[in-house]
Formats: sequence, C-alpha cells, structure tokens
Amino acid sequence: MRLDESKAPEVRVENQLVRFTHAEPIDQEIVLSKLSGQRSGDYILIQLQVPRATIIIDSRGRIIVHGTKRLQIARAAAKEVLLRMGRSDDGLSTEMGPVQASFQFYSGLTFDGLEDALYPAILERDSRLDCMRIQDRRHEMELLLWENGKAVALGATHANLVAMSAVYWRSKIAAAGLFVAATGGD
Repeated sequence: MRLDESKAPEVRVENQLVRFTHAEPIDQEIVLSKLSGQRSGDYILIQLQVPRATIIIDSRGRIIVHGTKRLQIARAAAKEVLLRMGRSDDGLSTEMGPVQASFQFYSGLTFDGLEDALYPAILERDSRLDCMRIQDRRHEMELLLWENGKAVALGATHANLVAMSAVYWRSKIAAAGLFVAATGGD
C-alpha cells in the first residue's frame, strides 16, 4: 500500500472547551439556587440536556462549556444558562480552549523501535490504557497512540494542528518501517 504523505488522516473533533465571559460575572450562588447547580470545589457544575453540554461556572463568574464540538453549540449552551437566569447574552466574549480529537492511521504499527524512530520526542508507555504517550512539542499537544493505528490528541489548539501532527508522525513512523499489516480482530 502506498502512503500519500501529503494527505492527512481524517481528524474528528471529540470535544472543544470554550470559555465565555459576560460583562457582569455570573454569581455562583444564583446558579446553585436557580439552576440547581452542583458545587465542586471552586466550581459550579450544570448538566444541560438541550443543547447537551456540561457547564462549569468558575470562581471568577465565567462560563466554561465542555462536551461540545462546535462553537455555535457551545454558545447556545452559554446563552441557555444566561436566559434561565433572566440575563441577556449581549457583551459575551469568547475564548477557545483546547481540542480533544482523534484520527486513524491507515494501518497498525509496532511499538518495537518507536522511541528510536521518534527521537528526540519524549515517549512514555501507558500500561493502563495500553498505548504510547507522545509529548508532541512541535505541535504543542499530547498524542495517545495505539498499536491498531488509532490516535487521540489532547490539549491541541486546533483540529488543523492535529492533522499536521498526524502527517508529521506518520512520516517518521513510515520512514522507520514500523507500520504493519492489519491483523483484524479488534
């Protein structure tokens, strides 16, 4: 099978954290009483059904939306919280947080020789998840890589950077001859 080095694997965004700041900070006590929020340390948590998201109100009164893939959905979730509190979303500023994304290489790979092939990257075997953790300093993220070719990017700033990372590491793994034919089973 010929590897097309110029084409990135399809990247699937699993989660995008988004933080919203309102001109008037959100009062955590009002969230507890009006929206049945749950306290967890310095944070108040709310589970929305529509749109489906976890809302976190931090100690500075900002809204952090977790569990969405698109900015429009995250904004709708923040707006829903504000509307339930009887407030407008006028003046709501947005900050994009880290992306969690996944992709699949065209075939599985062997971990034998992977550390040498990816040097000077820092690799760590995660026996609990049965994967290899790669500290990708070049693209500023952490990759979890399984022998079946599945990869998950943590802490990325954008899906396009995940795609660039996939192409970069794929070329290193391919150059070392560490891709193997699929064995089936999984």
